[in-house]
This record gives sequence, structure tokens and C-alpha cells, in this order.
Amino acid sequence: MIVTAEAPGKIILCGEHAVVYGRPAIAVPVSQVSAQVTIEENTTELLIHARDLNRLDRYSDLDPSHPLGAIIRLTLSALGDAAPPNATLTIDSTIPIASGLGSGTAVSTAIVRALAKYFGRNFDAPTVSSLVYEVEKIHHGTPSGIDNTVIAFGQPVFFIRNQSIETFSVPLPFRLIIADTGIHSPTKIAVGDVRKAWEADHVKYEALFDRCGEIARAARSLIESGLPDQLGPLLTDNHRLLREMGVSSPELDTLVGAALNAEALGAKLSGGGRGGNMIALIANESEAQVRGALLNAGAKRVLATVISSQ
Repeated sequence: MIVTAEAPGKIILCGEHAVVYGRPAIAVPVSQVSAQVTIEENTTELLIHARDLNRLDRYSDLDPSHPLGAIIRLTLSALGDAAPPNATLTIDSTIPIASGLGSGTAVSTAIVRALAKYFGRNFDAPTVSSLVYEVEKIHHGTPSGIDNTVIAFGQPVFFIRNQSIETFSVPLPFRLIIADTGIHSPTKIAVGDVRKAWEADHVKYEALFDRCGEIARAARSLIESGLPDQLGPLLTDNHRLLREMGVSSPELDTLVGAALNAEALGAKLSGGGRGGNMIALIANESEAQVRGALLNAGAKRVLATVISSQ
């Protein structure tokens, strides 16, 4: 028997970091990149083949805190304490690691879906999301929960931590360009640094978080009203706030500036910051111009994506 499952990448449109402190954020799936997991029976034991990393591990050898071991263990438990199958679990991903596109989350999501399918089950999105969230704690320390939510649901999500998760419609699709700095930036470090800064200066950071929350609410309103072309100033302002939080970098600021100078409607870092990716809102006719400017400014890769309700 062979089963396959996949999960998309994601980007944070607005509200990153502030979402950890109870403000809303918007995340959207990026289907142009994805993680795929295939499970095929073998005659020995459960093996994990991470093809992109050129690794082959026995499930029995993985530490309980290893993200792959943890998500498999959690899923088998949710399947009624199922025994690890005699099978090879192969992971293929086109999502760059530690770049803000949800690589680890997508892999975990695809593993949950593939294992459930292997055992003849079909977990719904909330179940998948809750299982993956437990592994997000390993990746990020104090995760907001937005990554596992948007990737498990595969829809644009308006998210308030510990309060609400709402998918919402995009009546008029819009186009983003995603540019990668090429700098790996584990979210856990940036999240921890923001927490330290918040503890040292509550007043400043609460004000920054409040403004980010206002931007997220305004952005949702524009998107649902069919006015995504007006998002640009909100995104650029969100980048300014993230700079004030200390999570941007010279490389990200350079790419944001290059996109804006090339007539992008707005631009910002996306995700944890300190590297990883930035996004730019563009009109269709400016895609080539913005793409060229980003590559000339040092982007290692550039990807265009259309945001819609699917």
C-alpha cells in the first residue's frame, strides 16, 4: 500500500509577533510551494526518509523531542495508540527551511494526513492543526498557533490567539511577490528576543502590538470589501513597526526598499524576521519590474503567488 498527502506553505500577511500577544494576524497559504509525504509498506520497521536533507532515520532511534518523531508519536496516539507501521515515510518539500514559509509546519501537517490516511482515517482540519501545534512548540518555543492553523485549513485565516480562528473570503484575488534573503532565521530566536524586549519596556511594545492589530483588522476589511489594491500602505507600515521591534535586518530592509522603488504597492518582512522572506503587493503589470529589482538587490529566489479563497 502507498499513500500520499501534502500541505502548502504559508506567509504572514500582517500581524506577526504581535499575534503572540493577543492581537490579530492574517496568514495565507502559498500553494506554489508544498511538503509532500509518501508512506509505502516495507518489511522491517518505520523509517523516515527526508529526501531533501539526504537523511534516513529509524523512527525508533529518534529522540521524543525531535519534531519528526514527535508528530509521528502524537498522530499514532490520536489514531488510538496505533503501532508504528512497517513502512517508509518519505518527505519531499519545495519549501525553503527557516525562511518564514512554514516548512516545518507543512511537513508535520503532511505527516499527520498521510499517517491518518494509511490507517484508513481522515482527520478534519481542527484535529490536524491541534496535533501540529504541539510540535510547533518545539520549533518556536511560544508559538502563536497561526502557522499550523493556516496550513491545516489551507485558507486565508484571521487569527487571534486563544480567542478565535476565522477563515474568510477573498472576493478579488490579489498578487504578491515573495523574495528570500537566503538567510536562515529560526523563528524561535526572534520570538524570544521580542519577549525580552517586551518585558523590559511594556509600554513601548504594547503600543507597537496595538498598531499591528489595527493594521490586521483594516487589512481584512479591505480584502473582504474587494479592495486589496489598497493594502499597500498598511503592509509598509507594518514593516516599519517590525523594524521598531528589532526583528528586521539590513537585507530585509534593502529588499523592501527595492520593491517599493520598483513601484510595488507595499512591502514588508513576513514571518519571524532577521532573514527569511519579505513580501510585496504588486499590480499584474509591475511583476517583472519588481521581480527584477528584488533579484538585483540580492534576493536569492523570487516567487509570485495569487491570494484567493481557493
